[in-house]
Amino acid sequence: MSVNNWQLANNKQRNSIVTYAHASQGRSRKDHPDHGGTMSTEAFPKTARLLSARDYKPVFDQSRYKVSNKHLLFLATASQARRPRIGLVIAKKHISKAVQRNRLKRALREAFRLRQANIPLIDIVVLARKDADKLPPVELRSMINKLIDDIITREARDTKAKGKKTRRQEDKKRPCINEPPYKAAD
Repeated sequence: MSVNNWQLANNKQRNSIVTYAHASQGRSRKDHPDHGGTMSTEAFPKTARLLSARDYKPVFDQSRYKVSNKHLLFLATASQARRPRIGLVIAKKHISKAVQRNRLKRALREAFRLRQANIPLIDIVVLARKDADKLPPVELRSMINKLIDDIITREARDTKAKGKKTRRQEDKKRPCINEPPYKAAD
């Protein structure tokens, strides 16, 4: 390898990791204003995912919300985490081709990532049913968004009902102004 080829290879490697112009500032190349990509505030970090069996178990055992259609089943329960989280169960039995399983997972993660600011603190597990991979992308996205909306609506309704119930309980504890105070039997 000649010196020029070696320098060229080194430059390509340097550019892919961190450019010298940004190395002193600790920024990568995609953070540069001239780079085409925009940095989104809607990230999908590991803390937004259900990762272990210990994370999935409460959702399967104590799911408060179940929303489904012919192709997908969403299970959800209150989360102990600081943000809503999602877990995906895309069985090889139902969707045999890895390409199709990955396409479905990408669509689900993307929908969750874009909507996570509106989702309450719940853990969601999505189970794919047979032929979920047969849907065209536009229909798949609209179906996922509809199911997420249904979960948000149900959770909001439960939260509102729970708030009313606790207010009623507090009202029972407080004495009524119009009633005379309780008198002991003579």
